[in-house]
Order: sequence, then C-alpha cells, then structure tokens
Amino acid sequence: MLRTALRNVLAHKARLMMTALAVLLGVTFVAGTLIFSDTVGEAVKNASAKNLKDVAVSVQAVDEDPNAPSSIGPGKDGKRATALDDKLADRIRALPGVRSVRVNVTGPATLAGKDDQPIGNGWQNLAANYQPGKDGKDSRYPLVQGRGPAAGDEIALAETTAKAAGYALGDTVRFATDGPVLKKKLVGLVRTDDPQVTAGGSLALFDTATAQKLYLHPGQFDELVVAADPGTDPQALTAKVREVLPKGRAEATSGSELAAQQAKRIADQNHALSQTLLTFAGIALFVGIFIIANTFTMLISQRSREIALLRAVGASRRQVVRSVLAEAALLGLISSVVGFALGTGVAVGLRAVLDANGAGFPDGPLVISPAAVLSALGVGVVVTVLAAWLPSRKAAKIAPVEALSSVEAPPKPRSLVVRNVIGSVITAVGVAVMLYVSTLHSSDDLPLAMLGSAVTLIGVIILAPLLSRPLVSLAGRVTTRLFGIGGKLAKENALRNPRRTAATGSALMIGLTLITGITVAGHSAQIGMDKMAGADITADYQIGTIESSSSIGLDPVLSGKVAQVPGVEAVAGLRRAGYTIGDGFGSLTGTDLAQIGKLTHITFTQGSLDAVRAGGIAVSKEEAARRGWRAGDTATLDFEDKKKARVKVAAVFAKNETLGDAFGDVSLVDPHMPQVKNEKLLVKAAGGGSPALAKDIRRTLGNSPLLKIQNHDDLRKASAGQIDTLVNMVYGLLAMAVLIAVVGVVNTLAMSVFERTREIGMLRAIGLARTGIKQMVRLESVVISLFGAVLGIGLGIFLAWAGGSLLGSETFPYETVLPWGRIGLFLLIALVVGVLAALWPARRAARLNMLEAIGAE
Repeated sequence: MLRTALRNVLAHKARLMMTALAVLLGVTFVAGTLIFSDTVGEAVKNASAKNLKDVAVSVQAVDEDPNAPSSIGPGKDGKRATALDDKLADRIRALPGVRSVRVNVTGPATLAGKDDQPIGNGWQNLAANYQPGKDGKDSRYPLVQGRGPAAGDEIALAETTAKAAGYALGDTVRFATDGPVLKKKLVGLVRTDDPQVTAGGSLALFDTATAQKLYLHPGQFDELVVAADPGTDPQALTAKVREVLPKGRAEATSGSELAAQQAKRIADQNHALSQTLLTFAGIALFVGIFIIANTFTMLISQRSREIALLRAVGASRRQVVRSVLAEAALLGLISSVVGFALGTGVAVGLRAVLDANGAGFPDGPLVISPAAVLSALGVGVVVTVLAAWLPSRKAAKIAPVEALSSVEAPPKPRSLVVRNVIGSVITAVGVAVMLYVSTLHSSDDLPLAMLGSAVTLIGVIILAPLLSRPLVSLAGRVTTRLFGIGGKLAKENALRNPRRTAATGSALMIGLTLITGITVAGHSAQIGMDKMAGADITADYQIGTIESSSSIGLDPVLSGKVAQVPGVEAVAGLRRAGYTIGDGFGSLTGTDLAQIGKLTHITFTQGSLDAVRAGGIAVSKEEAARRGWRAGDTATLDFEDKKKARVKVAAVFAKNETLGDAFGDVSLVDPHMPQVKNEKLLVKAAGGGSPALAKDIRRTLGNSPLLKIQNHDDLRKASAGQIDTLVNMVYGLLAMAVLIAVVGVVNTLAMSVFERTREIGMLRAIGLARTGIKQMVRLESVVISLFGAVLGIGLGIFLAWAGGSLLGSETFPYETVLPWGRIGLFLLIALVVGVLAALWPARRAARLNMLEAIGAE
C-alpha cells in the first residue's frame, strides 16, 4: 500500500501540483514569519547585550513624589531634578570591587535637517553626554570622524543621524529640546549600537555640563553605570550599591537583570508581531484546507475503480485510509520543504524592505532555529493530512461491487441534509452572537465579536453547498442570457456537484469576507473621524508639538505672538489638568473663553458660553451623565496636585473631542499644573488660511523642529493615515489567502475537465466548437468565483456592521458606510480571477482530441 501511495503521487503530478502550491504558500508564510521574528529578535538582543557589556550595576532615580523638589519629574523651571549627584557617584566609586562609575545624562533632542524637516523617529530621538576618558575618547560612542564635544557650543551626532540630516563636520546643527531652537557646531561623528537609534531614532551628544544644563541641574545625573573589577560578584556588588543609595529616591539593578528585562521586552514586542503574522498564515492554511480536501475528493472519485480493485484483492479499509494519508503526508512534506526554503527568502526580503522604509533593525546573521524548521514542516504536513482525512474515509467506504459497476456515484442526499442542519444551527448561533455584539459599545467586547465572527464564518462555510444552488442559478440566468448554450452548460456544470462548487467558492469567500469586513470598518471609522474633526474644529490651524518633544507643550506667551501675525483672526490655547471624583477620572481643559467660540463648534444642551464666562465650568453631556450633574450644580474636583477646588457647573455641552470632559477659564487650570504650558493652539485665519500664513506662523514661533502646524486636511490625513496603513497592511497579508483561493479555482477546473473528458468529446462531436468549450469552462470559473465573492462580500458587510460599533464608541461616532467603489472593485477582481483561473483548464479542454475523449474511461 505504501508503494501504491508513492505511485499515485508520481502518477498524478500535474493534478497535485496546484494542491502542493496551496500548502507551499501557507508554509512560506509561516516559515517567513518565524525566521524573521527569530532573526530580528536575536539581532536586537545582541545589540542590547553589547550595549550592556560593561554594566555591572545600573543606578537610576526613582520618582517617589512628583511634587517633591528632588523628584525626577519636571520642576518649576521645566527641568528635572534627581537624587543622583556627584556625591553619590563618589560614594559608589569608593566601594570595593568598583572599577569605574559612568555618569549619564539623557533626554530627547529633535534635529532639523538641512531641509528644516525633523529627523528621527519620534520618541527615539535621543541625546546624552559624551564622557571622554584619559585618551580623550568615549568607549561607549566610538568616534568615526572628528572629536567629541568639549564646550557648550559643540555637538556630536551618530553617523547615521548626520547622514539623514545632511550634516557634515563644521556645519551648524539646528535642534530643539523643549521649544526654542538651539544651534551648535558639529565637531564629531560617532558609532552606536543603541537599539533605539539603530531602529530609526537619532542621537545627539553634548559635553556633560551642557547636557545637565539642557535636561537637569548642575551636578545631577539620570543614571550611574557601575563597572566592576574582574572577578567581582555582580549580585554582591549590587547589594553593596543599594546600601549607599538614598532610600526611596534611587534603585540599583544588576547588569544581568537589565539584560533579562531587555530580553523579555524584546520577546514581548516580537511576540505581538509574530502573532499577527501567524494569524494571517493560519488564515492562508485554513483556505488551503478546502483546496486539499477538494483535490483528494476528486482524485478518489477518479480512482474509485482502482480502490475497488484493491479492496477486491484483499486490501482492508484501514489500509486504504493509510494509503491516502501517506500520499497526503508525502505531498505535504515535499510542499513544506520547498515552502520553508521560500520562507527563508521571504524573511530576508521582509527585513530588507522594512529597513529600506526606516525600520533600522540592528545588523545580525540570519537565524533559523530548530523550532522554526519543525513548526513550519509540521504545520504543512499536519494540515495536508487532516484535510485528506475525510476523503480517505470516503475512499475506504467504497464497496468493491458498487465501484466496479459505476465510476462515479452521486452523493447521498442525507449527508447534505445533515450538513445543512448543522450549518444552519452554527450560523444561527454566530448571527445571534453578532446581533448581540451590535448592541454593545465597549472595545472590551472585541474578543466576543471575534468569536461570533468566526462562528458565523464557519457556519456559512458548512452551509455553502445549500447556498450555492440559488446563487449559482441566479448567475446562470445572466450567463445563459448573455452567452447562450455556453452559459447554460457552465451553470449546469457548477450545479452538478454542490460540494465541490461550495468548497472552491468558500476558499475565495474567506479572504473576501475578511478583506470586505476590514474595508467597511476602516472606511466607516475614517468617515466618523473626518466628521468629528470637521464638526469640532472650526479653526483653520492646530499647532502642537511632535511626539518626541520632552516639553509639556507650548509656552502661553506664544499665543500672543501668533495673534500678532497678519492674517490671524483669533487664537486660543488649550491646556489640561486631570482630576478625580471618587473612583472616576476626568480632565479639565483651560482656554481663552473670549476666543474659543470662534475656534471650535460647541453645542450646549444646558446653559451657555456666557454662563461659563461668568464663572464656572462646562461639562460634556457624557461626563454630566456619569456624575449626575446638571447646570447650576456645584462639584468638588480633586486635582492631580492633591489640591481640591469647588466649581460651579455652568453649562452642559454635546460631545466635543477638542474640549474633552470639561472646560473653563485658564485661571481654573493653571494653579494645578506643575508648569503652565498649552497642549495646542487653535488659530482662525481671516482668509481661511494659506501656505504663506502657515510659514509666517512657523517663522514667528522660531521655526522649531518640534512644532507641528496642521490644517484641516493635515488633521484628516493624520487620523485617516493610521487606518489606511492598517487596512493596506491587512490587504497585503490577506492577498496570500486570495492567491491560494485562485489556485483552488484553477485546480478544481483542471480536474473537472479531466472528469468530463468524455462529455467534452461528445459536445465536440455534436458540433460545439473549440471556442464554445473554452467559453463554457471560463464561464463556469466566473460563476464559481462570483459565488464566493458575493457570499464573502455579503458576510463581510454584515460582520463589519455588527462589530463596527465597538471601534468608535469612546473616541468618535461610528456609523456603517459602505465604500461602494471598493466593493465594486472586489467584484471586478473576482470576475478577473475567474477569467484568469480558467485560462489553462479552458485551453486544455479545447485541445482534447474528440475521438480519444469519447473513448476515455
């Protein structure tokens, strides 16, 4: 029987090729994901370990009390204060076993390139102090060119940072740390293995005194890095260091603990990425199951006489099952090996593509772990064997006499009845869950929505044979009316075996269900965010700072400067202070009440803006409902600075994301802020705004690289950009599943043509031309593809409608809006898929010799 299985694989190479391709693509996805994750994880881990090579103990400040003068939080002057100073560093140096103590000052610094655009990757824009040794060099930052900074007007940059910004030695570097633009002369270029910098960030270096002036106070540090003498026990040294630290204001961590923490953090980051990619790999393999099962079902149907003969000469049912499973295992193994090889190439290519787009992964060798090899090969073999199990059981049940007398037995009606009942029950459960989800409004219920979607999808897959008849018949009417006898034959061929049609269409349906659902949800979310931005802000510009800024926001003085720019009609700053009431949290926005009405659309349900100006606060409708407030009530707010304030609720307004939970005059907020700064400025232009005005505003504010000036289109792009990026990424990942589905359509048609060889010969004999044969096969492919597409698009829309409300309940209004253009494109793609998938089977069918086809068995 084993030899029989091997012979069958070799005898049906062409027929199994498409099935092998489905397994191969799925395994390629799995292998590429695992190898990419292992490679990047190992590279980042090695870079982190190299970064911690000489670290025996790390001493860092602890934020014991945010309001204490010695805390690490920002003080009244906007700079941090820590308990790590020269005296503590000297005490640690005096401990036995300590070789040296490195004193680090760190903070963010955003550079402006030669084109005035900010350099780096958000919060990864780092700055530190350069600490030369006796040789005048800092071993942590090896010099590539020039020298280290030694005066207040000098700066050194990472080589990659200087290249990205377009700076060379001797140039004047423009940068900002908390608002004002600073300028320093570039005196050196260094190399660094810091993972944050190599991953797309930037690095600027100053002398220690300058770094302290920028970020801390003279004589203070962010970290003390202790290097140990050879043979010193790191754990014992860590214990000694802890004894000399000020209690509750600093903590010591051993180098091995830091390495373990970094390794865990890296593993957690890679785990999220790997899980996402593996989820889509699982979808691709799930689609492949239908193709594999379909192929083996057709192969067994074609070999029914052969199997009957084996049974007649003594082969048991168990042997027949084992023979089919051995055939599937061999096919799965061969496909998995090739898929793993391709996956290795995908991992290398993916890393190169991401690096080219600014990911900046550290250098490192390709890592192929035994777990990745076993997982990829195991998944391919197991999926193939499981998909072939049901067809193998069907083969074992073939009665020798029945099979010898009839090549093809029609499926038993009862099996479809049972399947339809099971499918109806599962679909009903899934739909019920999704209808319940449609009444929920919390993102915490997302797992329930995912479960309901999965159950509904599985139920529809089981019901697909039942659904195929009305949908295919409807499509058949169109093909018959447009193409005559060719269209009618295509419809009848598609209806001949509903199981096969359903399995082939389901493979395409799964991909299109997910793509349509995500497209509809993303489009609806984008429309909701656009409406929110348009409804809330009537200002022409919003001014803020980029994410890498260390500042709390913008100096209030800047509001007056912007107001003096010709063409500016109104300006108001927004700043916030957090408060608590019982167990609930909220935020109070302080603003210029005389101007805010011109800059944002406020709809009052109780009270008015004049009432707020007279004294008190306005609260959002949602916040009022949570607290049980009405206009005229008084409330006691417990602010984050531990101070309380009793305020009057002067008005209630409809939801406005710009103003948040509540707003009032800046005089209510300022006393509770450690440093008075605006989060953003809203600006109204007299003529509606222009690029020239935006440049004038930026110039007035010092042209800082930290500034972000956005008009309405910029705000919409910023909100929609994240959604578009996510949707496009999902399109790319799900393209694999659709490609596998296309392979399934080709495979089904090719084997269907083989089964109908005699029938095609008869059609040719009675006068159907070769072009008619091609047309019949192409239309059958189109009908099956459209069946899968209609089912997938319809189900995707339903799932997006039912689960979409969970997306926008807390941040923006969500209402399902169908992107008709994209839906039409999906149908067009299904049509093209049907035509392309039929090219080879149709050509093969048309080239059959008429007499040989009529005489075929």
